[in-house]
Amino acid sequence: MEWNPAIIPTVQPHDEEAPEIVRKHYFGPARFYCAETICAPCGVVIGWAKFAKSESPTKILQFLHKIYPTEISRPDYICIDKACLVLRTAITNNAWDMWSTTTRFIVDSYHYNNHSAKDTLCNTWCNPAPTDGSAPNLVIMAREKNGNPYWKRAFNTQACEQLNSWLGGFESILKRMTVGNFDWFLHTMLFYHTKYVIEKQKRKQAKDKKKNRDSGDDDGDSDEDDENDDWINTVDE
Repeated sequence: MEWNPAIIPTVQPHDEEAPEIVRKHYFGPARFYCAETICAPCGVVIGWAKFAKSESPTKILQFLHKIYPTEISRPDYICIDKACLVLRTAITNNAWDMWSTTTRFIVDSYHYNNHSAKDTLCNTWCNPAPTDGSAPNLVIMAREKNGNPYWKRAFNTQACEQLNSWLGGFESILKRMTVGNFDWFLHTMLFYHTKYVIEKQKRKQAKDKKKNRDSGDDDGDSDEDDENDDWINTVDE
């Protein structure tokens, strides 16, 4: 298997100007900024792409448009760690006209805690768990074992973060691969990961149905929960 050579940094003499490095392209995995992924809340990988130089909101919008080219293909919610920046950019460059009729951008629950409490746009439009009833599909009422009600998030908004944690174990070999090997390896790993997640969901559904039959309560709730995964997708690098 062919590998990229190790990157040897050049030392700039203190009394000379730094030479301008001319690159013919950015198709070397070690020089890409990140690999961006889109996941369903259950963990199924929907798409991925390499971002060169930066993970800008404009590139994220272009990536989303490529994955969701039509209105019917777009989910109700797209969860991004920098959703408020993406929303601002979409409004500025008029891309929001295309997304506003179908989709809302929200911040994942982990990163939302680090966003500014004074950011009105983020707090109003990108809150992943509003309790004012403005997003009933994101927050649902549940009950503790003793019967006390409480609010809980309806979806796992950190599916991509969990996927990235798993992919991090392959970073040391991925960053030395040539572009062809990188694409093949990452795509194959994501394919097998998705197959594993789907099989796991099937086993869970079968277990839930058996449990419902044994208890005499076969209302199909687990199937409904899986269908709800189409409402929201998560994006991360």
